[in-house]
Amino acid sequence: MTGFARVEGTEDGYSWAWEVRSVNARSLDVRIRLPSGMDRLEAGIRKKVSDKLNRGNISATLVIARPPRKQEVVINSEILEQVLSISNQMSESDDIARPRVDGLLSVRGVIELQEEEETDEEKTKLDAEVEKAFEAALDGLVENRESEGKRLLDSIISHLDEIAGYVDDAANIDAAQPKAIANKLREQVRDLAGEVSGVTEDRLAQEVALLATKADIREELDRLSAHVAGARDLLAAGSPVGRKLDFLCQEFNREANTVCSKSSDLDLTRVGLELKAVIERLREQIQNIE
Repeated sequence: MTGFARVEGTEDGYSWAWEVRSVNARSLDVRIRLPSGMDRLEAGIRKKVSDKLNRGNISATLVIARPPRKQEVVINSEILEQVLSISNQMSESDDIARPRVDGLLSVRGVIELQEEEETDEEKTKLDAEVEKAFEAALDGLVENRESEGKRLLDSIISHLDEIAGYVDDAANIDAAQPKAIANKLREQVRDLAGEVSGVTEDRLAQEVALLATKADIREELDRLSAHVAGARDLLAAGSPVGRKLDFLCQEFNREANTVCSKSSDLDLTRVGLELKAVIERLREQIQNIE
């Protein structure tokens, strides 16, 4: 299910912004992008997402602007000693003047600028504020997804109504009635029996009964009606039902395929194909819900 939320905040010179996005997926996949030095938050962020969401590709991005830190000049004693040692050796052997202070300090690496590090107290306070902002962003994303879910609900219910309508249509087609199936098969078997000697009426009745049973679609139509009722119950429950509805769609499709394979009537085949088409549209919508 798609969604987006953004939350910004400031505290003690720090400023930050969370952007959380969601796109459709069969399972939950969380991707987190954090600034350098904030990796310590990742495990907690992942848990917060998994506690509230079950499906979707979730991407969470944090941007932080830190206040200017105090800087101090530090002399790298190790490098300075090496430079002095080399200069002393050159001065003694080649009659070269000893380097001046400004020359020594201009050597790369002798002088370093060090920025004041964040204290543990500052880190703890920043982490708490950033996590609080993420929770607000996640709540916004969930609310956004729920709004989309309400819009999808009407569409899914409409598809279920269509499926129920096609099931009724199939059940009311004359060619789908057991008596009509038996009569048609009896004629076909009689035509074949006319070319084969020695076929008794009892044998003929047995063959007709066997073929009629195989061609009867009432059981498939009953299961389709039961699946429609089951899907309505799941939607009414209000809990995350995406995976369960996805499974039901597979069952819908299996029964529709069986109806088409058993059909020997043009009208029934047409209804079966329409049924498969609306089931596919239902499946596409179900991929978008939690």
